[in-house]
Amino acid sequence: MDLIYSLLFMLNEMSPYVLLGFLIAGVMHAFIPQRVFARHLSGSGWKSVVKSTLIGIPLPLCSCGVLPTGIAMRRNGASKAASTSFLVSTPQTGVDSIAATWSLLGPAFAVVRPVAALFTALFGGLAVGRAEKSEKAEPAAADDCHGHCATGDHSHEEEAPRTGFFTKCRDALKYGFIDLVGSIGGWLVIGLVIAALITVYVPDDFFSILGNRPFFSMIAVLVIAIPMYVCATGSIPIALSLMLKGLSPGTALVLLMAGPAANFASFTLISREMGKKTAAIYLASIIIGSMAFGLAIDYLLPSEWFNVHTLHAGAHGHGFEIFPTVCSAILVVLLVVTFIKGHKHQHIDAAAPTKVYVVTGMACSHCRAAVQESIAAVEGVKQVDVDLSSGRATVEGTPDDAAVIAAVRNAGFDVKE
Repeated sequence: MDLIYSLLFMLNEMSPYVLLGFLIAGVMHAFIPQRVFARHLSGSGWKSVVKSTLIGIPLPLCSCGVLPTGIAMRRNGASKAASTSFLVSTPQTGVDSIAATWSLLGPAFAVVRPVAALFTALFGGLAVGRAEKSEKAEPAAADDCHGHCATGDHSHEEEAPRTGFFTKCRDALKYGFIDLVGSIGGWLVIGLVIAALITVYVPDDFFSILGNRPFFSMIAVLVIAIPMYVCATGSIPIALSLMLKGLSPGTALVLLMAGPAANFASFTLISREMGKKTAAIYLASIIIGSMAFGLAIDYLLPSEWFNVHTLHAGAHGHGFEIFPTVCSAILVVLLVVTFIKGHKHQHIDAAAPTKVYVVTGMACSHCRAAVQESIAAVEGVKQVDVDLSSGRATVEGTPDDAAVIAAVRNAGFDVKE
C-alpha cells in the first residue's frame, strides 16, 4: 500500500503540470509553421548556435526523438555547431518537463534547469564551431531526409495548407495529447515506478555518505546516467526520490541533465553522422555543464531554494485533492489509449510478397512513426508495419532493399543486416 500511495502521490503532484505542458507543446506544433524552425536552424556561426539552443529548449522531444531531428537539420544545411547545440539543449528540458519540475522539485529547479541547458548547449555548440573552423569544410549531405523535424514532421518539406483555426486546434490537441503522450508516456511511467520503489524500499539514510560528498556523488550519477536512457520528464520523480534519501540537489541536477541528454545510442549516431570529434565535444559539454551547475547549486546558491523536504512536508498526511486526482485520471486514460494505439498493427496481406527488416535505435512511438513513414515513402512499398518492442519492420511490396535501408538510416536509425 505504501508503494501504491507513493506512486499516486507523485502522479497527482505532476499530472496537472504535465497536461499543461502537453497542451502548450501541441499549440506550438500547430500554430508555429515548421518552415520557421527550418529557416532559423540552418546556417553557421554563433547566431545559428544561439537560435538552435533557444528553439530546442522548449521543444518537448526526448533524446531518441531529437536524434533524427538533429541529423535532418545537419543534412539540410545546418552546421555541426548548430546541430550539436540543438542535440544538447532539446532533450534536457521542454515545456512539459519545466512544468513538471516546478510541481515536484520547486520553482528554483524549474528555473535553473533550462538555464543550465542553455549554457551547456551554447558551450558545446561554440566548441564544435571552433573545431569545425579548424577542419576543412565538408559539404552537408544532400540526401533527402525522411526523419521527423523539430516537432515530429519534415521541417524542410512543404506544409499542407491549414486554413481554419479549429483545424489547428484539433491538430494541437492530437499532437499534444496523443502523439506526444505516446512518445514520452512510457518513460514517464517507468520514472514514476522507479521513484516509488526508491521512496518505499530504500532506507532514509542510504545516500547520506554520498550526500556529504557532492563531487563523488556526481561522478557516480554520471556513470549510471550516461549509458541509460531516461526522458526529461521521467527523470524528475527519480531525482526527487533520491534527494529525499539524502543526495544533494546538485547531484539531482546532474541526473536531470545527463540522463536525458546523453546515452550510448546518441553518441554512436552522432559519431557516425558528424564525426568522433563532434561526438566527444557533445558528450564533454554535457558532463562539464551538468557538474558545473550541480556544484554551483551545492556550494553557491542558498540551500533552502532546493529543499524538497520542506516543499513536500506533510503532503503524505493529507488526502488527494479533487483537481489533481481528475488530472491524474485523464493522464492515465491518455497513457492507456496511446499504448493501445501504438501497439495496434496494420494488416499485412500474408499472400503478398513481404520482407522483414530489424531496425535498431527505436525507443518510443515517435521513433516508430518516423521509421514507418520513411519506409512507406519508398517506391514499391504497399504497406508497412513497425513493431516497437521487437524492432521488426514488416514491409509488403517489392521495394529495393537498399532503398529501404537508406530510408531507415535517413530517419536517423539503422538496420541490422
